[in-house]
Amino acid sequence: MTDTPFPFDPGATAAMLDWTAQRIADGPDPKHGAQAFAALEPVLGGSITAEGIGAREAFALFTDTIVPSTRPFGHPTSLSFVAAAPSRAALSFDAALGAAGIFAGNWDGGAGAIHAENQALRWLADLAGWPATAGGVFVAGGTLGNLSALHAARHRRAQAVPRPERWALICSVEAHSSIHAVARVMDVDVIAVPTDAGGRMSAEAAAPHVSDRVFAVVGNGGATNCGAVDDLAGLARLCAAHGLWLHVDGAYGGAALADPQQRGLFDGIERADSLIVDPHKWLFAPYDSCALLYRDAGHGAAAHGQQAVYLDTVDKTHWNPSDYALHLTRRARGLPLWFSLAVHGTDAYAQAIARTRAIAEAIARGIAARDALDLLLGPQLTVILFRPRAMAEADMVRWAETHRRSGALLCLPTRWRGEMVFRLCIVNPETDPAQVLSVLDSLPG
Repeated sequence: MTDTPFPFDPGATAAMLDWTAQRIADGPDPKHGAQAFAALEPVLGGSITAEGIGAREAFALFTDTIVPSTRPFGHPTSLSFVAAAPSRAALSFDAALGAAGIFAGNWDGGAGAIHAENQALRWLADLAGWPATAGGVFVAGGTLGNLSALHAARHRRAQAVPRPERWALICSVEAHSSIHAVARVMDVDVIAVPTDAGGRMSAEAAAPHVSDRVFAVVGNGGATNCGAVDDLAGLARLCAAHGLWLHVDGAYGGAALADPQQRGLFDGIERADSLIVDPHKWLFAPYDSCALLYRDAGHGAAAHGQQAVYLDTVDKTHWNPSDYALHLTRRARGLPLWFSLAVHGTDAYAQAIARTRAIAEAIARGIAARDALDLLLGPQLTVILFRPRAMAEADMVRWAETHRRSGALLCLPTRWRGEMVFRLCIVNPETDPAQVLSVLDSLPG
């Protein structure tokens, strides 16, 4: 039988590839944004039918409705949350990666892909100053990376001490929301430690909270809301003294390890036990990708390796990514980062990260020079917090929405020390400080 249940028009494939090439060349439209259900349902509702609508019509729904109804975080004016700025090399390769259909859960299925991914992981491990025992895996995002690392931390601690009535972890009050989500999944308590004026947790502040039930300390390697890097050297000493695991959440800020001028902020990371860095944030890779690294990869494998009769034939003498996180099936999501690094070189990455820092400094100087604005913090890494002096909170929200809709600037409010403020986070080396400041000039004085 030669008939296929899924016939496909080769011309449709060519059209999709043409659109992809043009999209990568042109970049996203900053005026795009989320649409209401009531607007989407008449167009997309009922698109799955018994007979099918055909490739061209389905792809038209994607290009004409789906894509314009998404927020373009990859644009140089997208400066809220921690946006994305994937290189064109990484985006192009990601399209090819999907077509390759690689299973990268074990060496047998994805040897070449896994070996290449491990080159990118080794680069990150070297930036952290970690030994040859280091290794890990690319997972879907920071939440899964944090969960997998902290599960390994508790697993190791449980081998050394009696199980307490309740396990607990220590983190900063500026820790990412995923740490609290992970704690709920693991059913452990979170001890949130106050920070200094810049949002930084010190070892002295954390030390009184150490007890027999604590299994890990989570240090910020660039807090999402304020950019703070915790006292990693002090926290490493504290953890070593008590046999605790030090995990560094560098989902956003860990990329700064590649910039020699910022590397000193992370002193002590060489003694951490695990680290996450999201390439889709500040390492110019597309969604979704989180690099999870262990200083001693054996601790990850001890906690996560799966056993089953149907896995007995898996080659255990080589690197199997499924052993290092809470997953089994996975795509080779680290390859777009590997490809971009291979294309451009690590020096280009260091220069691009340094450039985003310089852009953030230029914007911060401009804010400080404007009488209508108060620069509250930063840049810390590339995060800036500021507030207009003569603007009510409701007006701040309206201003942000107006400029988001126009595509001029995605600059949304957050809260800092209980006050509504504006936050900028620059991870795109193509962001123009003059353009950003010109939009900020529309804030009332």
